[in-house]
Amino acid sequence: MSSAAKTKLTVEEYLAFERASESKHEYYDGDVFAMTSGTPAHSLIASNFIREAGNALKGRPCVVYTSDLRVKVNPSGLYTYPDVTIVCREQLFDDELRDTLVNPSVIVEVLSKSTASYDRGPKSKHFRKVESLQALIFIEQESPAVEVYRRQSDGNWILSDATELTDSTAIEPIGILIPLAEIYRNVSFPELGPSNETGLYNMQ
Repeated sequence: MSSAAKTKLTVEEYLAFERASESKHEYYDGDVFAMTSGTPAHSLIASNFIREAGNALKGRPCVVYTSDLRVKVNPSGLYTYPDVTIVCREQLFDDELRDTLVNPSVIVEVLSKSTASYDRGPKSKHFRKVESLQALIFIEQESPAVEVYRRQSDGNWILSDATELTDSTAIEPIGILIPLAEIYRNVSFPELGPSNETGLYNMQ
């Protein structure tokens, strides 16, 4: 996020502004924050994940959304745009315009150097307040690493992670398994050398 706008806005003012804007902004407690654009690797990782999740969920009552979909955290009032949002239930929206989802099942954030501390910290706390959310996923850009936080029946969250391109990440609440080689297909990691046609990497 960038610095906040000087004038605090009501939710109604923010939504009117956002719906007319060509760029995306987060909103929290009256403050509006311009969202920074991602790197090519960030975009590629997100699109790879969307493709694999969409294929894995084909034929099931689930939908996979890009970062164009706005999500509202009802308990805290945060409006934001996750990199990937999955819904595996009836979709509920904030108002009749149906452009702000309030009941995500899975949220995915691709981490970057400028936003990682915010995504893992304050933003994660917001997301975990969403009653419908069953899994929160963080994907590293700089090296192969995927963290999946799963909500338990007692409200606690447990972590499972994968750090090798030969691993797969299990998103148990929605019953899918995604290979890291596919999440990172065509993404270059200088220390690993060039990728081959399978999406795996040749160690130097």
